[in-house]
Formats: sequence, structure tokens, C-alpha cells
Amino acid sequence: MEIPRDAVLLRIFIGESERSDHKPLYEAIVLKARELRLGGATVLRGPMGFGLSSHLHSAKILRLSEDLPMIIEIVDSQAKIDAFLPVLDTMMGSGLITVEKVQVLQYGDGKSKK
Repeated sequence: MEIPRDAVLLRIFIGESERSDHKPLYEAIVLKARELRLGGATVLRGPMGFGLSSHLHSAKILRLSEDLPMIIEIVDSQAKIDAFLPVLDTMMGSGLITVEKVQVLQYGDGKSKK
């Protein structure tokens, strides 16, 4: 699979407790992106954050938060990201989605082709 040099970064911000079909939403999003053969996805768990409600979510509170911020990043062509957005819309109830243009400098193991 190849990703064009001029690509798009899709960044999805959700809460860890959000669900889709009885599984964590971040997991459902990554599995759907894989099923649709997008270039790759990474999930990052944030130790602290807040969103629209301004309610602070933090791992520092006496008990571990059960709703820490989660960020899913997916990089692929503009066309493939655009095609994924309606699918994503059906999966998400709330959250934040951003898209930005990126340049892919390396994708894969970095070994030179012979």
C-alpha cells in the first residue's frame, strides 16, 4: 500500500469511555479504517484534557479517570480520507475531528528499494 507524498492527516478527539457496538469507539474506528484499507492508524491516550463541556479529565485525580482523552490519527490520500468521513460520522456521537495537509517523507520500514 502506498500513501502519496502530499497526503492528509485525519485527527479524531474522543473520550475513552465512548462506545460503538459494545466496544470502545477508538477500537471500532481503527478496525473500520483497517477494513477500508486506509494507510494506517495510531491511537494516543492523553493524561489530561477537556472539551466542549470544559469538564477536566485527568489521570491525576485521586482515582484513575475512566474517560481520558483519546486521539486517533490516520494519514492517507485526500480522496480516501474524504470517503472515510461519512463512515466516521455514523460512528461518532460527539468529539472533534480535524483534517490537515501533510507531507509524507517515509512510509514503511525505510529500507532502500533495489
